[in-house]
Amino acid sequence: MCTGVGRITMPLRKDIVMSKESVEKQASLWGARAEDWAEVQESVVRPLFEAVAQRCEVHAGMRVLDVGCGAGGFVQIATSRGATTTGMDATPELLAIARRRTPAARFDQGDLESLPYDDASFDLVTGFNSFQYAADPVQGLREARRVVKKGGRVVIATWGKPEDCEGAAYLAALKPLLPPPPPGAGGPFALSDEAALRAIVEKAGLGSGAVVDVSCPWEYPDLSVALRGLLSSGPVVLAIRTSGEEKVRAATTEAIAPFRTSGGGYRIENKFRYLVAER
Repeated sequence: MCTGVGRITMPLRKDIVMSKESVEKQASLWGARAEDWAEVQESVVRPLFEAVAQRCEVHAGMRVLDVGCGAGGFVQIATSRGATTTGMDATPELLAIARRRTPAARFDQGDLESLPYDDASFDLVTGFNSFQYAADPVQGLREARRVVKKGGRVVIATWGKPEDCEGAAYLAALKPLLPPPPPGAGGPFALSDEAALRAIVEKAGLGSGAVVDVSCPWEYPDLSVALRGLLSSGPVVLAIRTSGEEKVRAATTEAIAPFRTSGGGYRIENKFRYLVAER
């Protein structure tokens, strides 16, 4: 059920039955353009990764779990700071890239709503743009609370307010090209409101701490690279499968046109935010 690098020992629960349909669906979407995501789009949120690592004082000997780890960008940073690191994601293609980048870390395939780890296994659990996409975000956070030790921290990172994100124009352009979302489904900005973010954390039984905004400009040297990155995420792959790549490329190109620089590149200003919760 779960795979990982053997040099790191971490207890795994034996009673977990993952939501196979959920895991396979997400893996199919995010795995389609995994290399483009890893090479282009993941790097635009590196300032967020670094801010969290610094704020949480990630250090040697700390046990860190990143859920929805993608291609392992945050795990790579945490490992470089000496932490004992584990990443978990639904997508085998992204996990393969993460293992290649950071062989000293452990990576498992799984579902954040049913984490395959024993209670109190970690000092820090992070989720970058992952909890708001869970079928049940509160359950995902309850699982994070379960696997973090008493006094440990859980970081929930999400988009900032829509008015602080120029990328919102690109997301709005894609909405008509996607199938109707299921009732009650969260979206990119589902937890951007501070009150909503704090409410979900408190429902999960965690102490609500500081909310911090981080500037993460999306910079691309040209349109070709911009489209490689912007068309690589799971939701955009779903839009492509629903409406066709030509329509998605055209809508994206039009949406980012106002952010073209004099040198022919693109710079899209965004703020992401994170909350540090405590168990």
